[in-house]
Amino acid sequence: MCAADTKIPTPTTPLVDGARIAATERVIRPYVRRTPVIEADRCDFGLEGSGRIAFKLELLQHGGSFKARGAFANLLLREVPEAGVVAASGGNHGVAVALAAKRLGVPAKIFVPRVSSPAKIERIRAAGADLSIVGERYAEALEASENWASASGALRVHAFDQVETLLGQGTIALELSEQLPELETLLVGVGGGGLMAGVAAYYAGRVRIVAVEPEGAPTLTRALEAGRPVDAPTGSIAADSLAPARVGELVLPVAQRYVDRVVLVSDDDIRQAQKALWRVLRVVAEPGGAAAFAAVLSGRYVSTPAERVGVIVSGGNTVAVDFER
Repeated sequence: MCAADTKIPTPTTPLVDGARIAATERVIRPYVRRTPVIEADRCDFGLEGSGRIAFKLELLQHGGSFKARGAFANLLLREVPEAGVVAASGGNHGVAVALAAKRLGVPAKIFVPRVSSPAKIERIRAAGADLSIVGERYAEALEASENWASASGALRVHAFDQVETLLGQGTIALELSEQLPELETLLVGVGGGGLMAGVAAYYAGRVRIVAVEPEGAPTLTRALEAGRPVDAPTGSIAADSLAPARVGELVLPVAQRYVDRVVLVSDDDIRQAQKALWRVLRVVAEPGGAAAFAAVLSGRYVSTPAERVGVIVSGGNTVAVDFER
């Protein structure tokens, strides 16, 4: 079986479902944006065929990424102690938790690794959270956050391995089901897997879910091969959003049940996708935000001529880059 196109077995029961996601959506609706969908012709990107590609622009969400949904779900559905909340993040989750905490008047402590982009670090600081930069990668920031939680009593808000996080991220699929009821296939970038799991659990097989991850950070691919979450490499230009050490324990059963396949893309594929999104749509996506589209643009995922394909552009927290080059 080719590692770049891993077919998924079908085991156990779903982790979260559409009813719980819909209930969560009603709770977080006053605090999150209903992000738009824009469609473009395949030929606009130099792709063969006459069909269109639909882009869910989640980079227009509060904080510049989909992570605001999971952050507000955690803070609104769980009891927050006086010590507030603590989170570890490659960047986007930290921004989201900081903004949600500020909006709800809750203290927030955020740990990020040095690989986090300057744009994300600045957004966390601007939101007023107590920020610590620890270690080189997400795993080190996570360990520091766990130590802080134990010492302070703060509520842990995990970036992807928390039920409320999955419920919040799944509200994207609820919106898409209303915006694009004819959708057949949805491509979703994967790091820890919270976005993919929430979306896949909502659709529950009604839409083909294609998970996309960098070749340098194949967390889901390795987990599926092993049958459990295992450590994977974390080297990619998308390392600040798609490169935790391993996929989430709560995430893997959802992928095993509902994800059609995993596609790996190279860093160059991701760069080309960033440039294409800017050139055609004037959308500035960070590397992790462009990874799902990279699978289509590179031909690593090939749709049928009439297939209704959607792509989640999941984040736009990046420094100014000349995408024209």
